[in-house]
Amino acid sequence: MDKKAPHPLFKLATELGPLLIFFFVNAKSNLFVATGVFMVAVVVAIIAAYVVTRHLPLMAIVTAVVVLVFGTLTLILHDETFIKMKPTIVYTLFAAILGGGLLFGRSFIAIMFDQMFNLTPHGWRILTFRWALWFLAMAVVNEIVWRTQSTDFWVTFKVFGMVPLTMLFAVTQMPLIKRYQLEPVSLERSEAEAGDVSKG
Repeated sequence: MDKKAPHPLFKLATELGPLLIFFFVNAKSNLFVATGVFMVAVVVAIIAAYVVTRHLPLMAIVTAVVVLVFGTLTLILHDETFIKMKPTIVYTLFAAILGGGLLFGRSFIAIMFDQMFNLTPHGWRILTFRWALWFLAMAVVNEIVWRTQSTDFWVTFKVFGMVPLTMLFAVTQMPLIKRYQLEPVSLERSEAEAGDVSKG
């Protein structure tokens, strides 16, 4: 089934909307109510994204599954720990997937980011390594913040700290992407799409 390119604002709404809802509900009520609403918002965002694009990125699927699992544990056990650990689990999973792939000469960054660009195998290798380190660093940061700060501070940092920092990190990778960007039609393109970073 062909993928449809969503409008940038729609993509932004489905990715950041649930987080903003989580923040505002927590501010008006408490973390448990916010968690329940967050879970519903994530499911709605996933369904909306699929209806519009007929496709779901790997990152969105993994994040949604972890949100639902840890959100359910939070509500059933009435323990904030589970939802606070959710970012740690997600970031660690992403870092493990990317780092593990590199050990076997594969880059999964194109799959995770839905093949938004096309790089040489060497470019994929460098970009994948950087993102693996970034996700690992964010997992550590999340652990430090939720274990040392208040719940409200953690929620605020999750929405207005982690998201902007990740966007800023993505922007700083643009020079690397431009340096190793391939033309739309090239022999190396098939290798890059296959995720083979053992060459180049």
